[in-house]
Amino acid sequence: MAQLQINMESELLHELFSKDGRDAAFNKLLETILNQVLSHEATEQLRAGPYERNDNRQDYRNGNRDRRLQTRIGTIILSVPRFRSGEFSTSLFNRYQRSEQALVLAMIEMVINGVSTRKIKAITAELCGTSFSKSTVSSLCKRLDPEVHKFRNRPLEKHYPFLIVDAICTKVRRDSRVISMSILIAIGINENGHREILGFSLADSESESSWDVLFKSLKHRGLKNVDMIASDDHSGLVKSVGKNFQGAVWQRCQTHFSRNILDVTPKRLQPEMKNCLCSLYNAMDMEKARSIQEEMIKVFEATAPKAMEKLENGFDDILAVLNLPLKYRRRLRTTNSSERLNEEIRRRERVIRIFPNEDSVIRLIGALLIEHNEKWLTGKKYFDMEEYYESKKKNKKKEALKIA
Repeated sequence: MAQLQINMESELLHELFSKDGRDAAFNKLLETILNQVLSHEATEQLRAGPYERNDNRQDYRNGNRDRRLQTRIGTIILSVPRFRSGEFSTSLFNRYQRSEQALVLAMIEMVINGVSTRKIKAITAELCGTSFSKSTVSSLCKRLDPEVHKFRNRPLEKHYPFLIVDAICTKVRRDSRVISMSILIAIGINENGHREILGFSLADSESESSWDVLFKSLKHRGLKNVDMIASDDHSGLVKSVGKNFQGAVWQRCQTHFSRNILDVTPKRLQPEMKNCLCSLYNAMDMEKARSIQEEMIKVFEATAPKAMEKLENGFDDILAVLNLPLKYRRRLRTTNSSERLNEEIRRRERVIRIFPNEDSVIRLIGALLIEHNEKWLTGKKYFDMEEYYESKKKNKKKEALKIA
């Protein structure tokens, strides 16, 4: 670019050196300089000044259009030249566009990480000299929708022998009312030993039909040959698991089961009951577990009959993991992995309190789950799966010999 001479009014110079109105003067100065730069660039591209006639002229001016530009000293209005038949191009906005994109991404990241829109408004006002309304932030976050849709519909091409499923409740506005809705989440452990968030859905309740929708979508995307599913004993969930994953073993969460037992145990007996349950959960095989169960019934049958009734009814379900090699039992006997993820969701959801609509739930929770899924896949393995697959081969051989 050729050397450019900037012209400015003496009144503007006076304001720059006075205490009053200095910020406005700097704003006006920047606006004057940049508008003269744009006019000069237009002259260079046209190879002719305003109203100049020459043989080298490339096009003709066609007025100007205003463009607002946010800067650290406030908003300035630029007068961008327009041409009759061509497009005016300038490198002036390149850096601004990169900065604008970085700001948008930063705001989206703030939302995902649980920063309230009120705080975002204050931060952007401090940094940029302007603030963004809730509706603007929500509109920006809609850019996440294609990524969340892609994540929720990606094909499941690996083998996922283990599933951990759970739900979390949240509040959503619908038709000017605030209602409770359930976020249903399915976590899988793949053949390489990494955890993955396989899918999630938003439903009015944790009903059997709601879980059916999620499980059928997972199967449609390629989920098959699931060996074990860990969850709490919510009736709708358990029925849906039995219907959609026939042949898979259901492991009832031992943490939830302990709470159920202790709820019907007299307070004075609870410490002893906890110790007995701990011994039961750590039994090396089913024979030892049944021996501990019998001892517990002898001790508590008269003093905590309801607790012993629950123990008998749930015994096989809480100890399904005993069919697995020892190294896999601790992490699959509870839904603690899912509970920790729920805590992360709660931490962000607590800031919002009430989602404005169902789409916003899908958008924010989906973005958060994508982030966690990437961490899990690129982080340390949850399991070394070699021993598990070797164990499966041995069990198949034993079954074949029995049949023979």
